[in-house]
Amino acid sequence: MYEYINGKISELTPTYVVIECGQIGYFIHISLNTFSALENKEFAKLYIYEAIREDAISLYGFCEKAERTLFLLLTSVSGVGANTARMILSSFSVGELEAIIASGDVAQLKSVKGIGLKTAQRLLVDLKDKVQVSVEAVESLGAATAMKA
Repeated sequence: MYEYINGKISELTPTYVVIECGQIGYFIHISLNTFSALENKEFAKLYIYEAIREDAISLYGFCEKAERTLFLLLTSVSGVGANTARMILSSFSVGELEAIIASGDVAQLKSVKGIGLKTAQRLLVDLKDKVQVSVEAVESLGAATAMKA
């Protein structure tokens, strides 16, 4: 329903931001990558995902559309909810996560709190053909390969 929210940052923590827009304060869950992008800023434009459940309506915000797209792909995998997807996106940049999925690096995904072997394997199998590998991902993959050599 919402594409983005643009407004003044009234509160910022590593897990959420409150953005005032039209005299309404929106409580928006964010990843650490988005938190880092918002630090020391007065205004923000966040791309939004609205999660509607039986017991809650939650907003998730992302500084980049690519991060929101990955979030949606992650939550499409069985057993991966919004908070787990946010935790994954807090652990890796968009490019790093694309590279991890492209290379099938189970160990990297398992390093995320709350991700076990089966979930990591399921993520890789389900997303391998869905994730478009960006230039940033190719560079991350090249750097990771060089470090292993």
